[in-house]
Amino acid sequence: MATATITPDQNAVIVEIVIAAPPARVFQAISDPAQLPKWWGQSDLYQVTKSTMDVRPGGKWRSDGVGADGKSFYVEGEYLELDPPRLLVHTWISSYSGTLKTVVRWELEPTDIHGLHSSGPKKAGTGTLVRVRQEGFAGVPAQAVSHKDGWKRVLGWLEGFVEKGETVDTRG
Repeated sequence: MATATITPDQNAVIVEIVIAAPPARVFQAISDPAQLPKWWGQSDLYQVTKSTMDVRPGGKWRSDGVGADGKSFYVEGEYLELDPPRLLVHTWISSYSGTLKTVVRWELEPTDIHGLHSSGPKKAGTGTLVRVRQEGFAGVPAQAVSHKDGWKRVLGWLEGFVEKGETVDTRG
C-alpha cells in the first residue's frame, strides 16, 4: 500500500510504494504509451484512454482521459530528466488545475523482496521502491491534498498492473 505525505511548506507531495518487480519493468509501465492507459484509472473514478510520449529530455507527453461523469480531461508536460530505469522527471499541466504547472519526479530504487517460507523469510527477488515527488503546490494547498490522494491511487494501480496484470477493465 502506498504512503503519502505533504511537505510542511505544502509545496510538494511525496508518495512511496514497494512493487514486487524490478525497476526496468516498473519503468516500462510508466514510460510506454501502450501500457499506461491499461492501468492508469478506475472506471468509477477516471481513466486515461490515450497516451503519447516522446521519452527523452525535451520530449513531450500527454495523457487524455475521461472521468466517471463523462467529462474529458488531459494532463501533459515535457520530460526534463531521464535515467532509465531509475529516474523520470517531467512537468505536469492538467486541464483541471488551471494554470498550475508542477514537476513530477519518479525515482525507482531496486530493493530486495522477501517472502515467507516455512524456514522463515527468504529473498524472493528484486523489487522496486517507487518514490514520486510532485512539487509546485505553494499557495494552493487544496491541490496538494487532491494530488496526494490521487497519487496513492495511481501507485496502487501501478502495483496491481505490474505484479498481477490488473487493468482498468479487470480491476474490481
